Amino acid sequence: FSPDSLKVVSASCDKTVRVWSAVTGDCELTMQGHTSIVNSAAFSAEGQKIVSASADKTVRVWSAATGDCEQTMTGHTSTVTLAGFSPEGRQIVSASFDSTVRVWDASTVDHR
Repeated sequence: FSPDSLKVVSASCDKTVRVWSAVTGDCELTMQGHTSIVNSAAFSAEGQKIVSASADKTVRVWSAATGDCEQTMTGHTSTVTLAGFSPEGRQIVSASFDSTVRVWDASTVDHR
């Protein structure tokens, strides 16, 4: 859920991340760019960003307003299973089948 509980974000085997209205159930945004299954997606604490983790070994940060991909983080050597923002939004953590957990600096993300 988004922080205001009005939206839901989903990760899918169809390689997309989608934002849905929690009120109507309508799909409001579809984010494409991952090249394999998306395993997880989560809103940032302020609700302006979404982070996703994929079997394509990447973590992506998206604008929750436009659906634009703002950053792609690479470095894992296997499927990324989970990603999320720190409570204050300055860092992103990801976990992978490569037996690592990585902490990324979210300040390099374009905060338009």
